[in-house]
Amino acid sequence: MNLCHCITSLRDQPPWILLLSAVGFLSLLKISVAALRWFFVCFIRPAKNLARYGSWAVVTGSTDGIGRAIAFQLARRGLNLVLVGRSPDKLGDVSSALREKHPNARIVTVLVDFAGDLVEGVARLKKAIEGLDVGILVNNAGISYPYAKYFHEVDEGLIENLIKVNVEGLTRITHAVLPGMVERKRGAILNVGSGVAVVIPSEPLYAVYAATKSYVDHFSKCLYVEYKDKGIDVQCQVPLYVATKMASIKRSSFFIPSADTYARAAVDWIGYGPRCAPYWPHSLVWNLVSLLPVAAVDKWRLGFCQRIRKRGMLKELRKEK
Repeated sequence: MNLCHCITSLRDQPPWILLLSAVGFLSLLKISVAALRWFFVCFIRPAKNLARYGSWAVVTGSTDGIGRAIAFQLARRGLNLVLVGRSPDKLGDVSSALREKHPNARIVTVLVDFAGDLVEGVARLKKAIEGLDVGILVNNAGISYPYAKYFHEVDEGLIENLIKVNVEGLTRITHAVLPGMVERKRGAILNVGSGVAVVIPSEPLYAVYAATKSYVDHFSKCLYVEYKDKGIDVQCQVPLYVATKMASIKRSSFFIPSADTYARAAVDWIGYGPRCAPYWPHSLVWNLVSLLPVAAVDKWRLGFCQRIRKRGMLKELRKEK
């Protein structure tokens, strides 16, 4: 079939056929471009040279889980560390482990109880970082429910701590570190959010936790817009499940990475966009969930969290006995 015959055949088609064909072609092109971009950013795009932000990094919640793993990744990339945590013993343990593995890294520890006197703790942090070239801030400190609960079952103390640690703590730490970045005209802020606030439409029985992480996401996006022209990259990372004590998951798997596996991906994504799910299988889940009806996802999450609540209540009863 020659070209002239093809053109004639197209002209003979009804306009709606041509329109549908054009829409189909454009949709396929859009999906192809999105798939290629996803492949590039997940597997080909190089990580940024983090030292260009500054020679020091502040990491909150640095004694366990994701925060501890990110601290090791940053030290491996040649950064000095200011470790922030509430336990002197744990801060000592992680700083010793870092010095042993990365003897050239300088380590400073700062005691901050995010559920306690934040004003005093933040003052200690300000004093500790005075004169340091802090280029990266990792806001990782956070708490969740002991297990899933209906909102009326959540005690006032837990509500207060969730807001104080996840919202006020992150906000005050950022407010303390950011002025130095503005003065130096460079820096990167990584706020660890959660997929429950972005990837899935709701997280029933974890309402306050999910709401605090929604704050982290929107706060990050606003700061990203405010400071992107000042040389400062602000990003909210939204992991799904990671095998940590906070998530009460002991074994890692393909979709549930270890803290170390997640941290490698997290550090590689620093400086790339206002929001991301750095561990690529999590981004696959994100894309899949976005295609599903919201009502169906809500129903699944409600049933899932109700089962967690039941197990948590049974565990609590066994402890009381």
